[in-house]
Amino acid sequence: MRQAKRPGDLIRDRGWCAVVVPALLFFCRAASAQSVPISPAATDAGKYLEHIVPYVPTPMAVVQKMLEVAKVQSDDVVYDLGSGDGRIVIMAAEKFGAHAVGVELDSDLFEKSSDRIRKLGLQDRAQIVHENMFEVNVRRATVVTLYLLTSVNERLRPKLERELRSGARVVSHDFQVPGWQPAETAEVTSENQVVSKVYLYVRP
Repeated sequence: MRQAKRPGDLIRDRGWCAVVVPALLFFCRAASAQSVPISPAATDAGKYLEHIVPYVPTPMAVVQKMLEVAKVQSDDVVYDLGSGDGRIVIMAAEKFGAHAVGVELDSDLFEKSSDRIRKLGLQDRAQIVHENMFEVNVRRATVVTLYLLTSVNERLRPKLERELRSGARVVSHDFQVPGWQPAETAEVTSENQVVSKVYLYVRP
C-alpha cells in the first residue's frame, strides 16, 4: 500500500492509523531536524505520497480474488501501482497468463521483485518498473490493481480517468476510489482470518 495526504484522511482510512501515524510522525521529526518543509513541491507530490505510506503486502487469497473479480485473462495487460514484492504481477502472469507490469518506487522492493521474476522465468510476461506511479503512463493497461489508501486513490483518479481506455477495470483492495461507483464488491477471508473487501470499477 502507499499513502495518505493529510491527518483527516488517515482517520477515514479504517484500521491503518496505528501504522501510518507513527510513520508520519517519524517523517515530520526528521524533516524538522533538517529544516526540510513538510509540504512537498507540486512536482514531488506523487513521490512524497508513495514514500510515507508503509509497505503492507496484500494477502495471497486477496491477490487471487482481485484478479478473479477483474476477470483477468491472457490477453490482458495488468498494471499494479505500488507493486511491493511483486506478488500481484507474478500471479497475474504465472496463473492467469496475462502481461503484467508492476510500478514500485522503493529500490529494495524493486530489486527483490525483479529478481524473483527472473528466477521464475517470467520475464516475457512480467516486469517491474522503478518509477513513481503518478508519472507512469498506464494507457496500455486493461486492468489496474491498487492497494493504496482512499486519499491516494483520490489523487490517482484524474490520471486513471485521463489515461485508461473505455472498459478498463480497476480493482482496489479495501479502499474505494472516491467519486466512482463500484460495479462489484466482494469479500474475501485471508490466511490470517482477516476479512478484506475488493472493489471493482469499470471505466465507461
